[in-house]
Amino acid sequence: MVTMSDLICLSDAQMARLEPCFLMSDGEPLVDDRCVLNGITFINRNGLRWRDTPREYGPHKTL
Repeated sequence: MVTMSDLICLSDAQMARLEPCFLMSDGEPLVDDRCVLNGITFINRNGLRWRDTPREYGPHKTL
């Protein structure tokens, strides 16, 4: 079981540095970029399979 303290969360400063790398959408974004990056970081740091992504990060197929 994953607790909130186990989850990865990028800071506002880290997100501000990464934002220029994100594609701009014409409308409302389909996914939360921060959530996706946090999920990818969590999977890589813990050596998990994509399908083992905690649900707090959204669907594993989105990552």
